Amino acid sequence: MTLYVILILLILLQAGIIAFLIWQSRSDTKLMKSVSETTPESVRKFYNETTDKFLQVYGEIIQAFRTRDVADYLQYTLQSMDVREGMTVIDAGCGVCGPACYFAKQINDLKIHAVTVSDYQVQLAQQKIGEQGLAERVEVKQGDYQQLDKLYPEEFADRVFFLESFGHSNDKEQAILSAYRVLKPGGKLYIKDLFLRESNNEWEQQRINDIATQINLAYQYQICDLHQVVSAIRRAGFLIDFIRPPQVERDKFEHLTISNDFQNLFNIGKIESWDDYVFPVDFFEIRATKPEFNPSRDIHLYFMNRQDATQVVE
Repeated sequence: MTLYVILILLILLQAGIIAFLIWQSRSDTKLMKSVSETTPESVRKFYNETTDKFLQVYGEIIQAFRTRDVADYLQYTLQSMDVREGMTVIDAGCGVCGPACYFAKQINDLKIHAVTVSDYQVQLAQQKIGEQGLAERVEVKQGDYQQLDKLYPEEFADRVFFLESFGHSNDKEQAILSAYRVLKPGGKLYIKDLFLRESNNEWEQQRINDIATQINLAYQYQICDLHQVVSAIRRAGFLIDFIRPPQVERDKFEHLTISNDFQNLFNIGKIESWDDYVFPVDFFEIRATKPEFNPSRDIHLYFMNRQDATQVVE
């Protein structure tokens, strides 16, 4: 009888441990589920259905992190990406080409190749490009930016940038590798996006994961994990220039009010209660360079300027 009771207690204890582990990993499971359900086709469908709603609130610059005068932030973006005259650049996840058209008008002899998975956004972008007389400067096409190397030749572009579009990728390592292939040696990858916040407080991290899950499901997103993205960039062969929050003066920052307006107006990702709400993301910008030398063989050139490095390699 005693042995039987002990066995029952052990079974109950084991069941309790399993239940606790399931509860503890609930948010992670939801995050994994939301990731698996985000595909290029689901993102295409999402933007075909919601682009008009975004335009109504955001205008043609569909980005949450921005200044009150969005032109200020676009100008900052150009400087941060180090875009210059005569370059060929790829806008990966271009929306309706609001930023692309702005960039083309700011910098002479800049050729922009814009990619969106949404056929509806392509239609709107082509109309906008034509109205602004930028057809020779901005070219937009429908495609999966995770396969840039199937859309453009190798060593084609001086810059590849993702402006709050990278989070829609369900294969971020492939997207980074593809960008590496189409960049010229010395070309740069630039990513500005949401990254999952981290906390050493177990309850807070649980809330962060739960809220991030809701965002992922509402927006067909996969909020970036900073560690995984940085690791993928380094494994692809890039040399990291910087990882930092966007350098925006606090009094110019919009404080994400536009995102709240959008959520409340269209009930997409709406925050039903602010009780126990925890802000779930950080905004970072990452810039990395495709080296003009072989890092595994000539790593010492990393510490030299590009002109000297080129002379040594030659």
